[in-house]
Amino acid sequence: MSALPRSGLHASLSDPLLDTMNFLNEVASRHPRAISFAPGRPHDGFFATEEIFAHLRRYVEHLADEGSTPEQIRNALYQYGPAAGKIRELIARSLLLDEGIDVPAASIVVTVGAQEAMLLVVRALMADPADVLLVSSPCYMGITGAARLLDVDVVPVPERPDGLAPADVVDAVEAQVARGRRPRALYVIPDHANPSGVTMSLPARYALLDVAERHDILLIEDSPYRLVSPGEQVPTLKRLDTGRRVVHLGTFAKTIFPGARVGYVVADQPVDGGDAGAAGLLADGLAKIKSMVTVNTPTLTHAGVGGGVLGGGGRLGALNERPAEYYGESMRLMLEHLDRRLPPARRAELGVDWNRPGGGFFLAMSVPFLADNAALARSAEQFGVLWTPMSYFHPGGGGERALRLSTSYLTAAEIEEGTERLARFITAEAARSAELLV
Repeated sequence: MSALPRSGLHASLSDPLLDTMNFLNEVASRHPRAISFAPGRPHDGFFATEEIFAHLRRYVEHLADEGSTPEQIRNALYQYGPAAGKIRELIARSLLLDEGIDVPAASIVVTVGAQEAMLLVVRALMADPADVLLVSSPCYMGITGAARLLDVDVVPVPERPDGLAPADVVDAVEAQVARGRRPRALYVIPDHANPSGVTMSLPARYALLDVAERHDILLIEDSPYRLVSPGEQVPTLKRLDTGRRVVHLGTFAKTIFPGARVGYVVADQPVDGGDAGAAGLLADGLAKIKSMVTVNTPTLTHAGVGGGVLGGGGRLGALNERPAEYYGESMRLMLEHLDRRLPPARRAELGVDWNRPGGGFFLAMSVPFLADNAALARSAEQFGVLWTPMSYFHPGGGGERALRLSTSYLTAAEIEEGTERLARFITAEAARSAELLV
């Protein structure tokens, strides 16, 4: 058969956004000796193979304690499960204990990672070509990728150094309404954001909820890093939400293990019956969509994650005290070594700066040169250090002279050596850029 014409395939297949993950993986595989500040992965030191079996046994014992027969337990592990998931009660309890979020289990849908949750929510909310999705910018590329696959227009709202400003959201909403479009939702990571590392203040969260109420939009709150960050956290938008304006996304990739690919969405927004029948919750609609996408989240991974939650007495915070301490120390070391390699006078001379997140996996660095794929290749080949171009995370353009640096995956020794290599690369690249301007 002749080759399929590219023009006959969905336009997203030609979008550079969909090549980003593959590119980063290929760069890392081509340079196995390079120290990589690119992946937002949990540290391998917290995983033990035998622990998976302990999680499974704990979940089986839990089912038995609840009165399940051996046949029911077998089916819970081997058979298809309900589209909305089998561990919703465990998730609801952990949300209450960890975050003070009090929602019924019926408002939760268990998903194949938070990525599927994004796809389901965007699909459910965007009903008309005039509907648009607002996103903080820079923004996690998973949500913009999901929107691209669904042909949903994304409108970036610029993130400031101290987080998303509610006034900027109002400006974006009003500008879209003036164009005859309908802003349906805003996606935001309020805590230790990916990619910037920024955390929104408590007053800004209250103001954002007020904006959502006044302008009739939903807030899609993504929350991957709170429970693996040190210290007391600002309350989630969902905890502060009194008007059911917040759709809350969560994942167990950071708190239990990423290989399970289990996430969830809390969608307790009421939906009237209309012509379709009985009223219900948004979660019911998401479960319907999910049944046509992945049918159900694998029941075996349900068991692994469910057993992990039970292992912390229902509290993921208790289960992640040591990881949170480790990641906090990794961030502290990263900032310390950057300060040592590039002290204030030197970075002022070079035109380099970075922020100082209090948790999470990422920080953002501005540089005086074009931080594109070609620069990344030079960094890997000549200096043995990898990072992520921040431009990947700007759906409306921008970030061409900035890097995302991840601190989560590396050891203390690797962070020390990696920052030394990074400083040498930045110094050399700044000189190269200056020469090109002469």
